Amino acid sequence: MSTRAVLAVASVALLAGCFGESHQDLRSWMAEQGKGTRGRLDPLPQIRPYEPFAYNAFDLPDPFKPRKIEPAKGGSKLAPDLARRREPLEAFPLESLTMVGTLERNKAIFALVRTPGKDIYQVRAGNYMGQDYGVIVGISDTDIKLRELVQDGAGDWTERTSSLQLQQPDQNTQQEQRR
Repeated sequence: MSTRAVLAVASVALLAGCFGESHQDLRSWMAEQGKGTRGRLDPLPQIRPYEPFAYNAFDLPDPFKPRKIEPAKGGSKLAPDLARRREPLEAFPLESLTMVGTLERNKAIFALVRTPGKDIYQVRAGNYMGQDYGVIVGISDTDIKLRELVQDGAGDWTERTSSLQLQQPDQNTQQEQRR
């Protein structure tokens, strides 16, 4: 026999297996299970007609139009001098600077300030330090008092005072210096 004939006989045998009542038990079970059930749908909701709303508040701002908040004109006279040359300690955040001591020369008090790079700078009243335009207004044996200018949410400049406390050397640092 040729391969075509064998293939034709096999396909006829397979198709013959698909016909017949071999699934009759499944069909009868499905019919039995579906007898007691009835589908129930909720009634459709009542549709109310559309009533248009008239917007009569034309004197109020339109809530769908973006608005720009304008700062008050002529409010604050405070502003940093942006044309002045910046001093070296203005490159560092105030929190990263530490006061390590004071000096007195010709009745003028100077403070010694250490940067994160371990450099020591000598400052006096009137010098600037920190990134918020902080000017030194006073130096004592224990701290440096500053007046800083910061911008608020409306863009106005406001003053705030801050201080840099003298760093007390701890016991470990003193023992390392003695060695």
